[in-house]
Amino acid sequence: MLRSFRGHSWESWEWDPDSKSPDAHLSLCRQAVYFHISPLLDSQGTAGVRGTKGFTHGEHYWEIEFLEPPYGSSVMVGVGTQNALLHTGDQKFVNLIGIDSESWGLSYKGFIWHNGRSRKYTEPFYEQNTVLGVLLDLSAGTLTFFRNGVNLGVAFTGLEQVSEALYPLVSSTAPETELQLGVRSQRISSLQEQCIHIITQSLSHYRHAHALPLPTSLLCQIHTHSHL
Repeated sequence: MLRSFRGHSWESWEWDPDSKSPDAHLSLCRQAVYFHISPLLDSQGTAGVRGTKGFTHGEHYWEIEFLEPPYGSSVMVGVGTQNALLHTGDQKFVNLIGIDSESWGLSYKGFIWHNGRSRKYTEPFYEQNTVLGVLLDLSAGTLTFFRNGVNLGVAFTGLEQVSEALYPLVSSTAPETELQLGVRSQRISSLQEQCIHIITQSLSHYRHAHALPLPTSLLCQIHTHSHL
């Protein structure tokens, strides 16, 4: 782990086999993703994949290792809602994460993207085994990136105003891009949220929550958390 954060505990989400481009292929453990690997075809567009867990509160950190040097039009990491675009074909090579209002992303070329707009954020990186850290703080509403353990500064603000869960995303236009999911951790930001987290982790199924002698508002929050 290149970064450690006070009060964080381990998480174990993976890349989602049901929420990805057909040009994104997952390892058996679902922690590595391989883009555009067909030996017969070059890249036909831009491919993305989403993590299995979305976040609505608290502080979350994860790392992505570039197993091969990034190249091509775009290789990106970031976050997005369930409506974030995960695929473009027809030779559309785009900066997919941040192409619209549903996602926020960082390109290996050093630009951050949201709502189809970009700005320079950091120097580009081309090295194999570069590790990008992503810190999503939904209490402060910020998204911050790290490169090989170095804090690059706040990239986006205002994310606490997003009314939907935000999911980890990666994307690439380049054939044989390989990205490895590394450390994943979280910090629950209040006692109530910590209680909700412990209860949902203890339930064998979210439907069992309704049998608990708890206020309706709290049961609704437990139900919502169980689906993230």
